[in-house]
Amino acid sequence: MAKRVFLKAEWRKLLMINYEVDVETILPYLPAHTEPDLYQGKCLVSIVGFMFLNTRVKGMKIFYHVNFEEVNLRFYNKHRMASGEVRRGTTFIKEIVSKPAITFIANTLYKEKYVTLPMGHTIREQGDELEVEYRWRYNKKMNHIRCKAEKKLNPMGHNSLEEFITEHYWGYTKLSLTETSEYAVEHPRWETYRVTGFHADIDFEGLYGPNFAALKDQKPHSVLLAEGSEILVRGGGRIG
Repeated sequence: MAKRVFLKAEWRKLLMINYEVDVETILPYLPAHTEPDLYQGKCLVSIVGFMFLNTRVKGMKIFYHVNFEEVNLRFYNKHRMASGEVRRGTTFIKEIVSKPAITFIANTLYKEKYVTLPMGHTIREQGDELEVEYRWRYNKKMNHIRCKAEKKLNPMGHNSLEEFITEHYWGYTKLSLTETSEYAVEHPRWETYRVTGFHADIDFEGLYGPNFAALKDQKPHSVLLAEGSEILVRGGGRIG
């Protein structure tokens, strides 16, 4: 029986900057009963910025919390069911939003790792070019991720990097050394824009700790921009 829908929204203009790290980097954050999910033998973590639009929690819109930015750092993992099914998912190191009620609900009820910071965004179309930027203030300094892309949408290829990054349909949250929370994310297959340039200025060490400090000066593995879609998040269960 399908779990009840907890959240409905649109996720739009998802800018994803992907970095290769050693598997040992993510092991302290790996939820119980999951294992790293690698892309062509590489362990990737992603900074993802996007717009949350038309947000409804359990069918209700929260005043002033309907449209907002989010930026998160995440990695990719999978859970092998006793039935043989493999569920591919993501786990978040930290999620940044500008809305305090989102942070309170997510951290208190679901043991997520949200923080509330001042944020802004720019989405601009000029001719055949699209510009997307997400920015946030941390320790009195502005951080940002931005890209330029061709405005034409392209379908994702099968077994492509775009498919790997965007089609992990489960979320796993570490509750303890032995217990994990699982929830499902539903959305159609996304289309992507071809990125022609990007820039990032992020205080990785301050925001995410010394394990990720080296990413500030590291060249990304790849940069993607997806259009996104309407999404559903179904309330999950516990493993372990």
